[in-house]
Formats: sequence, C-alpha cells, structure tokens
Amino acid sequence: MSNEKLKINSRRGFLAGSMAVLAAPAIAQTATTSVNSQATTEAERDLSEVVQRNISSFRTLDWQPYFDSTRNGAILVDIDSRAVHYWSEDQSVYKLYPSSVPLTQELTRRGRTEVIRKVEGPSWRPTPSMMERNPEWPEFIGPGPDNPLGTHALYLSWTYYRIHGTHDTRKIGRRSSNGCIGLYNEHIAQLFSMAKVGTQVLLI
Repeated sequence: MSNEKLKINSRRGFLAGSMAVLAAPAIAQTATTSVNSQATTEAERDLSEVVQRNISSFRTLDWQPYFDSTRNGAILVDIDSRAVHYWSEDQSVYKLYPSSVPLTQELTRRGRTEVIRKVEGPSWRPTPSMMERNPEWPEFIGPGPDNPLGTHALYLSWTYYRIHGTHDTRKIGRRSSNGCIGLYNEHIAQLFSMAKVGTQVLLI
C-alpha cells in the first residue's frame, strides 16, 4: 500500500474515532464534570457552537387540546420539540420559546403540575441523585453567572423540578438538564414577569 493510501486510511480512522466520541452520551465521556461543563450537554455537534433555532420554525399550538381553561395562565412544555408555550389567562398573550430539556428519558417527567414559587436570582443545590452521579459537584451555588438556574426560576409542585434560565446558551435546543426545563435568561425573565403562583403547567 502506498504512503498516500496509508495517510488517507489513517485520516479516515481518526475521523471515525472522533465522531464516535461525539456520538457518545456526554456524561459517559468524562468521570469528573463541573456543573456547567460541556459534559453536561448532549454532544449533537461542536459545543462551542450556539444552536441557532429559528423561533418562527416552531409549530404554534392552540391551548384547547391541552387545558380546560387558561385560568391563571397556562404553560405547555413540549419536550420532543424542545419548546415552551405560554398563554395568558385572557389569551391575549401567546409566547413560544426554545428550551433545553432533560438529558435522558430516565430524567424526563411528563404530566400536570403548577408554579408554586417564583425566585429572581435563585440559588442552587444539587439533588441527592445528582450528587450520587456527580460527587465532585459543589453542594451549593449562590446567585450569579455560575448558577445553573440562571437569573430567574419558576418552581413547580414536583420536588426539584423548575423552569429556569441559564447562562450557558449552548444548552438551549439540546438535551442538557437533570430534569428541569431551561430557557435563555431573557426569555425566562419575560415568562417570569407573566407567570404567577398558580399558573398551570403541562409537560408533554
């Protein structure tokens, strides 16, 4: 075999190996991960690239198949399309936001819940299961740019579940959370201002 063919085959082998690493679940790629590291995000593509998802390409939905009414407002989280829909109580306001979703099906919860608490500048503590999976994570992170919950958080009636912001914009549009739903900080700030304690939430 010629030297040129050997170079080509070596290059192909390197590329194939690199793609296999990228295709593997991100958590499996490293044993020690920081809370905001690339390893907490699904490696669908180069993680240095911000995912550009055109909001106009998302499918707008009507609230009626999902809620009996829009009393107190309604939030629909479509996990498969990675989008969050919001309707105001009088239905004069409809918003559609791109979101991050849970990293695996095991971390995904679907069903009806509601907003029970609103926090601007939230602090963060990992759940017991998070610490079991990631013992190197800190036990507490206060408000600020290193906080995984971003600038605002809507706490749901399900323990540990929230709709919150993120300072890591690479996560939006990807499977990247331990169960929560993430939005760009500017979008969670907007949703935070419209949602109230008692706003109904459905995850499908």
